[in-house]
Amino acid sequence: MASELRTVLVVGTGLIGTSVALALSQRGVRVLLADRDPAAVRLARELGAGTEWEPERERADLAVIAVPPAYVADELRRLQALGAAAFYTDVASVKAEPIERAAATGCDMAAYVASHPLAGREKSGPGAARGDLFLGRPWALCPTPESAPEAKAAVLRLVELCGANPVEVGADEHDRAVAVVSHAPHVTASAVAARLADATDVALGLAGQGVRDVTRIAGGDPGLWLGILSGNAAPVAEVLEAVARDLAEAASALRALAVGDGTAAEDLTQLLKRGVAGHGRIPGKHGGPAPAYVVVQVVIGDRPGQLARLFQVCDEVGVNVEDVRLEHAPGLPLGVAELSVQPDAAAPLTQALLERGWKVP
Repeated sequence: MASELRTVLVVGTGLIGTSVALALSQRGVRVLLADRDPAAVRLARELGAGTEWEPERERADLAVIAVPPAYVADELRRLQALGAAAFYTDVASVKAEPIERAAATGCDMAAYVASHPLAGREKSGPGAARGDLFLGRPWALCPTPESAPEAKAAVLRLVELCGANPVEVGADEHDRAVAVVSHAPHVTASAVAARLADATDVALGLAGQGVRDVTRIAGGDPGLWLGILSGNAAPVAEVLEAVARDLAEAASALRALAVGDGTAAEDLTQLLKRGVAGHGRIPGKHGGPAPAYVVVQVVIGDRPGQLARLFQVCDEVGVNVEDVRLEHAPGLPLGVAELSVQPDAAAPLTQALLERGWKVP
């Protein structure tokens, strides 16, 4: 069957490519690895992601092209010229431009289905890869009219083996969507983080979890992100222009408030309310509307084994932790663990923690 993947070639052993390779290897698929950087291939291999590809000897059922968007079409053409695989996909975060370039350069479009796993980390490189990176995450598939059913079946099987949820979407719609939920947020986070470069030591000493949350993704590789943003420039620009209008209006309202014009408060309030509404539309971990959880805060020491002990209590009382977040206390060997649980589980968990000597604020 075309959808049975026995051997998969992964070209590009960065975070996403190596994570794909690890996920497949853990499911018993034979994975071949290739990268322009021999050191990256060696590290991925040492992590158990697969074996180095020998082009003259081995042909795969599917080739996964894990390179920046600008290089996808050229890599696809090169691999197809070598007869590297029966079918091909890529995992770049921009879709329309690579597809257009692949068609324009004479690639076999019947054997190719563009795709994009909506998963990642602020870290990069094979050392940051995880085999469970795609579990439960959406994975966009952008077939063209020329894509053969067998090629689509092979990519669907890849998504299934990685534990992700396939979402078929047109390339242009995909690029507009990721501009809103991924690319523009990265630029916005970078703009906020850039203000910190010249911040005083006093300001940085007062930094709390809020600024860490807002700027977390700003730590991504600038070179990689330049390639992503360049490939999706117009949709990202539209989103950023809308954000810039909101920020300009907020700044004007604040200037008015600073000189005593209380009527400007309504404009600022409306933006904050729209922000709450937008945040509420972010899907929960199982899709659909995000459920309302109760947060149980627990003081936790900065010592080995503390989280394990905390989760052991949760296990003993049969409470499932839906999410967890750690907030460290600067200068102190402790912090606060915030456990998100179902509303009816908060009271019994709090009681169990208190009985076992934990400090629950």
